[in-house]
Amino acid sequence: MRPAEPAGHPPAVDELTQLTAPFGVTHTGVASATVLERARSAIHERIDAGFADEMQFTFKNPERSTDPSLAVRDAKAIFVAARPYLLDDPRQPADQPAGRIARYAWIDHYAPLREALWAVATRLRDDGFKAVPFADDNSIVDREVAYEAGIGWYGKNANLLLPGAGSWFVLGCVITTAPLPPTRATVPDGCGACRRCLDACPTGAIVAPGVIDGRRCLAWVLQKPGTIPEHLREAVGDRLYGCDDCQEVCPPTIRFGPRHTASSTVPSRAWLPLVDLLTADDAGVLEQWGRWYLADRDPRWARRNALVALGNTADPADTRVRTLLADYRAHADPVLREHAHWASRRLGLLDP
Repeated sequence: MRPAEPAGHPPAVDELTQLTAPFGVTHTGVASATVLERARSAIHERIDAGFADEMQFTFKNPERSTDPSLAVRDAKAIFVAARPYLLDDPRQPADQPAGRIARYAWIDHYAPLREALWAVATRLRDDGFKAVPFADDNSIVDREVAYEAGIGWYGKNANLLLPGAGSWFVLGCVITTAPLPPTRATVPDGCGACRRCLDACPTGAIVAPGVIDGRRCLAWVLQKPGTIPEHLREAVGDRLYGCDDCQEVCPPTIRFGPRHTASSTVPSRAWLPLVDLLTADDAGVLEQWGRWYLADRDPRWARRNALVALGNTADPADTRVRTLLADYRAHADPVLREHAHWASRRLGLLDP
């Protein structure tokens, strides 16, 4: 095997950006690979306040997820890429109640983003530098490196907002030993006095601008194991996975969000029929759930979510629903029994 040649001059950032364009990336930038002190401090504050709840992700090891050099030794720069994920709304199934899926999960937007990042990493490696891609990875706080790269500002909903584009983007980066020059200064706040996201949050989870109480955020409530707190169940509505409310009311996002065209060979999954999910065996549930996050890959949490959504949306006169809930009220799993009883009461099938 031929030994690696010593690293020379890194490619121009514009050249790296061009490598990402065929994969749908629309915004790129470069940040210095220094410790993300601001994010580290914020993470510890959220943990101390209890807002992180049981979340792991980048909260699990703040010192690691905020230090690029722990991901790539001797890192000098971080190339950041953003890929839009806004698609046209598919029709909701009309023949039975269905659970709503957050937009970012309709199709796998991270797969082409990872291809884009690998194209950049390969180019940097060819020049003799270390380069490792990260997307949807707990090793680095991607929103913070995107902020440091000047791609956008933090909205009051804690999402990164891109000027003239909004927040419908997935983010990823390449941490490298190449001395790439930072591309631009950070973007100033563009929210002003607007507080639509705070007012629209169905559970009041945005407790201050940019501060989310994870214990009330439906995106996390629907992912965590255990019972869904009863005072949050009505707010779940028809949601099965994720929540988009704070983005759907954001003026920059709804005015400028770039629409992305889904491949005709990759069907968009914006809804999941609840009866089908609740009547499937474990293998069937996991097949329907697919690549979406599911705690311990345990089908009971998908069924739990489906029971709450069913209680909020189903027609109580539907014999399929009535039979299904009766079966779940006798289920061997106490968590599912409890949520089935709640859904039955919500639909007026049992006394309060």
